[in-house]
This record gives sequence, C-alpha cells and structure tokens, in this order.
Amino acid sequence: MAAILELRQQRSAKWEEAKAFYDAHKDADDRLTTEHRAVFEKMEAEVIALGKDIELLERRRELDSEMSAPVTKALVGQPGAGAGTGRASDNYRKDFWNALRGMPAVHNALAVGSDPLGGYLVPQDFERTLVESLEEYNIIRPLARIIQTSTKELKIPVVAAKGSAAWVEEAAVIPTSDNEFGQVILDAFKLATIIKVSRELMADSAFPLESYLAQDFGRRLGTLEEEAFIVGDGVKKPTGFLSSAQIGATASSATAISFDTVMDLYHSLRSPYRNKAVFIANDLTIKALRKLKDNNGQFLWQPSPAMGAPDTILGRPVYVSSFMPQIAADAKVMAFGDFSYYWIADRQGRVFERINELYTETDQVGFKATQRVDGKLILPEAVQVLAMGAA
Repeated sequence: MAAILELRQQRSAKWEEAKAFYDAHKDADDRLTTEHRAVFEKMEAEVIALGKDIELLERRRELDSEMSAPVTKALVGQPGAGAGTGRASDNYRKDFWNALRGMPAVHNALAVGSDPLGGYLVPQDFERTLVESLEEYNIIRPLARIIQTSTKELKIPVVAAKGSAAWVEEAAVIPTSDNEFGQVILDAFKLATIIKVSRELMADSAFPLESYLAQDFGRRLGTLEEEAFIVGDGVKKPTGFLSSAQIGATASSATAISFDTVMDLYHSLRSPYRNKAVFIANDLTIKALRKLKDNNGQFLWQPSPAMGAPDTILGRPVYVSSFMPQIAADAKVMAFGDFSYYWIADRQGRVFERINELYTETDQVGFKATQRVDGKLILPEAVQVLAMGAA
C-alpha cells in the first residue's frame, strides 16, 4: 500500500513538473520547439510508465490477497451434504468439473443443469468468474445495464415524445397532450468459441482447468462483445452504440481535434446525463487529447489522483477502447454519455460442452462455450459523439 501511494505521489509530481516545463518553454503560439517537445514527451512517457507500475502493483496486491486465502475449510453439518442448491451447490460444481475432465461423477447433481446432447450450464460461481473476466476485457459491460432474460425477444417500451402542459384561460378547454411510445427489441445472438486442451494436461490434477478456461473464454468472448457493443451493425450480432448515438459536435478539421470541439461535445449532452457520463475513445485519440490546453494553459487531460480510478477530461472519467475509430475524415472518434442507457440482454446462462472425438488424432479434448446476447442503445440522446470533419 505504501509503495503504491509513493508511486502515485511521484506520478502527480512528474505531471506537475511536465506542465511547468511546457509553460516555461512554449512560444507565443503556445507551441514547443522540436527539442523542447522531445523533452516534454519524454516526461509525459514517464508519467504513463508510472501509471502502469501502479496498475501492476495493484494487480499483485489483489492476487496476493486471493492466494493467501485459506484453501481448506472445516466441515459443517453432515459430510458430503454440499452447500447451496441447484447450480450453486458444491455437488453440482464438483460433478461439472469431473464431467469436463472426463471423470465419472460421484453424484447425480448435474441433472439440474444438463442436456447431455447440448452441454451443461456452468456452475453459478464459475459463471461469476467468467463475467468478471468479461468485464476485464470489455469496458462496456461495467458501464451498461445488464438484463437476464429467458425469451428470444425482449420488447422495451421507450417514450419517443413527451406530453406537455399549457397555460389556459379560466373555464377554457384544457388541451390533451399524450406521450408517444416507441419500442426497442433486444434479440439473442449466439456467440461461441472452442478451446483445445491436451489430454496430458487434462490428466494432471494440478492443471488449473477452471481458471484457465475462465480467463481464455473471458478474453475471447469479452473482446468480441466489446467490438459489437461499439461498432456492431446488428446483423447476427448486437447493435453498437455508435450507430444510433447522436452527433454532438463536429471537428473543423479531418485530422485534428481542438479544445473547443471537446467542450462542444461535453455541452451537447443534456445536463441530467452528465452526472454519470464518461468519455470513450481510441488510445491514439486520447494521445491527441492529452496535448490540448485551455486558454489558461491548463491541460484538458488530468491524471487521476485516486487509486484505481480512471483519468479524467473536464472532470469526467475517460475509458480507452481499441474498437473506437481512429482520427480520420468523417470518423466518429469520441463518445460522451451515460452508458447505463446501453442495455445488454444475456439470455439464460453460458453453456459448456466437452468435445471428445473431434480432436482425437491430435490427442486433445475440445471445450465449447456458447452464450446468447444482444445490446442496443435504447435512448440515443443519452450518448453524444464527436465526428471529424470531411476530407
């Protein structure tokens, strides 16, 4: 904890030093010479490197805490009774992993979540692990609203136009003004992948099969989900928010973003949405934004002073996604909004299936994971985007 705090203090001091250097060597046009720019970029790189060191120490601390937890626990009640019920029970979890390893099940607990021809629903504790992995590789899930549904289509009523009141004369007829409703439909699109594991590893009881599958499935599914949630076209996949979000600001150039344009984007979002709003942009766009300053010489981008919190622009958090478009003519390069209005519908649970015969020639076992999901921005005004100028 002390090391992390010290690094954060160093990072803050380095950034203040970099800003002071910039202010001391800028010319009348608020620019640096080539020599001074190289020095400033080196100082900026040190700030970024310290941030990565902080993230590494934080991950180490989390792992240390996890690994130091007890690995055994005292028996409570009747031995073998198994805590929890259904897919949350100890027996179900044990039989699930025995089945995936090809070992005979001791109990018949899999009956609550099995379809021998279609795979087993994953245990609830493992499903939570998988969701955590998805969030690690998918910045949209933690920001969006998640809905669990058992139907193929979920119809969501949305107010398209609101009724209003009016001033009327005494005894005059009061005009009628009704709300107008639209409808957003969340479907269930299938996402799947297969992982192959050698039989030698499967026979090794020390091989952490559960954590390995959770991390690799999480990386694969989460990465593809994030891409769809941002730029998906809705054809056999979710609809990305960029397709329906409103254009709040347009840059005057096809290759550069100004401070005023970012300010226009900020104020294009109605104030009720700003309380929970965040910025999302490509890493190269963030790099350009970090160099912007206001009329008082203050940088637009500010490193976070709080441990584990994202950096900010105009006081709002900034998240980076490689799936946001890069700076180019007409590209939507930056989004600002309340992403709780992006709804993600997870249909039922994620399903695992062991594939025994397909990879026999290479002496491997396949593991298939499937899930059904959809996502849509149900209120377009809740997210505004910055578009680049035409070429």
